[in-house]
Amino acid sequence: MPATVFSAKGITKVYSMGEVKVHALRGVDVELWEGEFTVLLGHSGSGKSTLLNILGGLDVPTEGTVTFRGEDMTAFDESELTQYRREHVGFVFQFYNLIPSLTARENVELVTDIAADPLDAKEALGLVGLGERLDHFPSQMSGGEQQRVAIARAIAKQPDVLLCDEPTGALDVHTGVAVLNAIERVNRELGTTTAVITHNAVIAEMAHRVIHLADGKITETAVNESRKRADELNW
Repeated sequence: MPATVFSAKGITKVYSMGEVKVHALRGVDVELWEGEFTVLLGHSGSGKSTLLNILGGLDVPTEGTVTFRGEDMTAFDESELTQYRREHVGFVFQFYNLIPSLTARENVELVTDIAADPLDAKEALGLVGLGERLDHFPSQMSGGEQQRVAIARAIAKQPDVLLCDEPTGALDVHTGVAVLNAIERVNRELGTTTAVITHNAVIAEMAHRVIHLADGKITETAVNESRKRADELNW
């Protein structure tokens, strides 16, 4: 088996909205492994975004523990969480968050200029199929191309993990496939542990493993045997 990257035990997350308590996660246990491509599948409100945010150090659990490569993240203070996010995690969100006045290359270089061991911006954009669009501005690109710039920016610092929250949510089906192919290529060629949140069951066909969430709980974990790249993962 590959090494464990994340191990979450008994994760509960409760948000207080006045006198109302909202239970986003209810005792979740899950592991993510080195080099795998995992899909978190569930309807809106199932808890999948909350779980991803906790794994990414953007939020902390109310109860339970999360370890990253054996290190207890739930003991991190805010400074340590910031360092963890900077050094280990690449994020891709539904909206691209590109700077309109910068080219694709310059948007990616925002990360490479501060990373310890970055990919060249041209190489990162090439990985997502935008090697010919380096000097184009966001306004000159389609939504799918802009999202692929966002992916290139996320992977340019060579993170240990790539966490994607509904990366195709604002795109049509055809464009979304191109974005997902870019994410799959990053996972395959760089070996980046990748987790993608979606409510689209079609995306699950690309994953090594699908984790189903409903009402803040994991309801099923299944390995897609037809897609599992055993040789690449050394399973």
